[in-house]
Amino acid sequence: MPGDRRNRRRPRRDGTSPLQLVAIASVLLGLVLISLRLLPGSPLESIAAARWGDVPDTTSRGGEATSTDRSSRPTPSPSPSPDPLPFDLTSTSIDVEIDGWYGWSVMDTRSGEIIGSKNMDETSTTASLIKAWIVADYLRRADEAGDKPGDGKLNDATLIIRDSDNLRTERLYTEVGRAASIKRMIKICEMTDSSVADDKGWSRTNLSPRDTTRLGQCIADGRAAGPEWTDWLLKEMRLVRGSGDFGIRKAFSAKVGKTIAIKNGWVDRIDEQEIHVNCLAIGEDWTMGVMLRYPINRGYEYGMDNCEKVTDTLLRRP
Repeated sequence: MPGDRRNRRRPRRDGTSPLQLVAIASVLLGLVLISLRLLPGSPLESIAAARWGDVPDTTSRGGEATSTDRSSRPTPSPSPSPDPLPFDLTSTSIDVEIDGWYGWSVMDTRSGEIIGSKNMDETSTTASLIKAWIVADYLRRADEAGDKPGDGKLNDATLIIRDSDNLRTERLYTEVGRAASIKRMIKICEMTDSSVADDKGWSRTNLSPRDTTRLGQCIADGRAAGPEWTDWLLKEMRLVRGSGDFGIRKAFSAKVGKTIAIKNGWVDRIDEQEIHVNCLAIGEDWTMGVMLRYPINRGYEYGMDNCEKVTDTLLRRP
């Protein structure tokens, strides 16, 4: 009967009702699920990790590493080392017997590093070597002014570079401002040792072996002749011929030598009773300068041969 108390469920002897048991079981089940989500290897683990902001386990059930496993990520390949220069510069002391003064310098144009003889900061007069700058200065300034040199001017520049024509050099030197042009060279090419010869002319410009390599870099990177004329100038310097074709590039094979741009200088200084011979070369990733002074009775070929000999001594051997 509805009012019969005997039909009602009686509480357990421990005082816990069935509803309370259900609640306790739900709590316990929740704790079990949480434990499973935090247990390493559990399928629920990655969900928990994502929720808590932790890095999830990166190992799949099959034991293979996933794309996020640091141990399985490919190690980045180191940057390849640059090709070595053709010179062995482990020692700056070379064994060349020369009757007189000489200095040399090599620049790695990729890094700007300069290595040379202990006296690579000492200066000597450039003679015709400086013609490379005079032509470059003229071409850059013409382009900056919006002018294009005519065929006559370009022919003059060609003869100055290839054949070292002195009369054409003197006219062009005057046109670019004479000593003012040398001052621009020192500033633009960031030279530290060289100086202007004032009214003594372009041949008496004072340059060091170290600054000679800087002049080479200045020509190669476009600062000297400007972007419009740099390739043209380098091509002309590769075509130097006749008596001016000696020195640094002669130490290389004929095939390599054709790729090297040069400008050399040679002059007898009567007042000093000396001959000054200078060599500038621009190769792939490097520039080089060699300068010599020696007794006048030795003749030009003595300096020309020794410029090549200094280079040959520095070349890297197979």
